[in-house]
Amino acid sequence: MTTKNLSLTHNVRPSSLTNNAPLLLLLHGYGSDENDLFSFASELPKEYIIISAKAPYALQPYGNAWYAINFDTAGDKFSDTEQAITSRELIMKFVNELIKAYPIDENNINLLGFSQGAILSFACALSYPEKFNRIIGLSGYIDKNMLLAGYEQNDFSKLKIYNSHGSVDQVIPVEWARNNKPILQSLEIDFMYEEFPVGHGVAPQNFTSFKNWLTD
Repeated sequence: MTTKNLSLTHNVRPSSLTNNAPLLLLLHGYGSDENDLFSFASELPKEYIIISAKAPYALQPYGNAWYAINFDTAGDKFSDTEQAITSRELIMKFVNELIKAYPIDENNINLLGFSQGAILSFACALSYPEKFNRIIGLSGYIDKNMLLAGYEQNDFSKLKIYNSHGSVDQVIPVEWARNNKPILQSLEIDFMYEEFPVGHGVAPQNFTSFKNWLTD
């Protein structure tokens, strides 16, 4: 755990490099915290500084969220887009703080998000593609309502995206993730999409696959 006074509480695994280290920022899912994805850190490439952030909205009795998920009278759930956009901008602010606080290469900023964290990773990357190199979106989808207006005009030539989903995901339907493909193709973004025979989680072969993609 870091003692640095930044916008988001976070865990840090230092890089093997003393300066200009690539950053991999981890964004957890709904109801979790900064300790969840941080369990990946010891298995990820040593040159990366791994930082796992805690989402800003506390849930009861425990856990945090990047934005609220509400239910209407029919039982359908919907996202609090206003909170999501606030979190998108908070993450961007946090990235700039990290660049100043740690020996990070500002030209090698990468995101790894799971579920709600993946949705926010896509929102940040498509809104501000000049800021990022690689995005790993696990069990998430692109929500156009969370993107900066006019995002279609951005330069995506630097951006690479890995997206995976469980084929029997009971939380976020796999069809929602499959809808990412035409969006990314229309923006001419270099991307890789995979499905694994699991529910709302990360299979061991999924971890191996995105780790290889990250180091390719």
